[in-house]
Amino acid sequence: MIPARTRDLLAHLTDRRDLAGAALGVVDAAGRRETLVLGHAALFPQAAPLEETHLFDLASLTKPLFTAREVLRAAEDGLLDLDDPLSRHLPELAWMQDTPLKARTLRQLMTHTAGLPAWVPLYTWGDEATIRARFMQEPWTLAEPGPVVYSDLGYMLLGRVLERVRGVPLRDFALPAGLTFTPDPARSVATERCAWRERVLRGETHDENAGAQGGVAGHAGLFGTLAGVLDQAEALLRGGWLSPAAQAAAARPAAPERTLAFVQSCAGWSGGSLCSAAAFGHTGFTGTGVWVDPQAGLAWTLLTNRVHPSRHTSIDIQDLRRRVGNTLLAQQGG
Repeated sequence: MIPARTRDLLAHLTDRRDLAGAALGVVDAAGRRETLVLGHAALFPQAAPLEETHLFDLASLTKPLFTAREVLRAAEDGLLDLDDPLSRHLPELAWMQDTPLKARTLRQLMTHTAGLPAWVPLYTWGDEATIRARFMQEPWTLAEPGPVVYSDLGYMLLGRVLERVRGVPLRDFALPAGLTFTPDPARSVATERCAWRERVLRGETHDENAGAQGGVAGHAGLFGTLAGVLDQAEALLRGGWLSPAAQAAAARPAAPERTLAFVQSCAGWSGGSLCSAAAFGHTGFTGTGVWVDPQAGLAWTLLTNRVHPSRHTSIDIQDLRRRVGNTLLAQQGG
């Protein structure tokens, strides 16, 4: 299932230490799996070989694998509707302000069409309590809803909605096997030497804004093993990720090049140009990604620590993702 060409692509990079480590998992429509683990969990301050049971910082894979899934699960349970305005669940949002943000819907947040900015350095605002309070009252400048603007802020708001409708903080949500918000540093893959925290991060959330909010937010903070992420890919491919109705909603087109939870196959996308039009997937800044092609009957995850020891690297992670996807799909039916 993992062809020699794919193995060679990854081995070349890890042998040269252009990429510290890589873990690839592939599953087909019959449930057959194959995995490949290469390189190191850490190069600095001491080298440590990568093992299949190591936990990766999944970064923005938190969005589909946790937040979007939990929003859809809450819809299944009758706790919310995707077209609810934010004000229905967060009445304190933008208190004493006249802002259209209150009327933006959960669906718009999920598809990145709410007009929110992409990112702001929340971690420079102060301590966790201050950040959480100010975030709800910040007078955001909003664009008109409709165009896709990928926004961490929208998913942070979805995280707040989940906390409200379930009555527990995000870190206390039940998670499937192989996924966690509380990783053991000794079993975690190292990411960056963080300029803000002034240390190599291992078992700490790499994303600064999530890290400053206790390590968990709606846009980042999830950690996972290769098996744990591959389980999610298999459930997306073979069914069982959610109810049939909710799973179909998660995968069908909902905005330009977007589903409710994922990025659709399109020109230049991360899954490669050999994917079918039905394919979807998502990536994470630390070097992670998951892709599902129902038409090809294949799903895969590539987990790397491409930001170790620095995000300022020469590796083109998008090019690598595309090449991996293309070589895997070219093998299908061969």
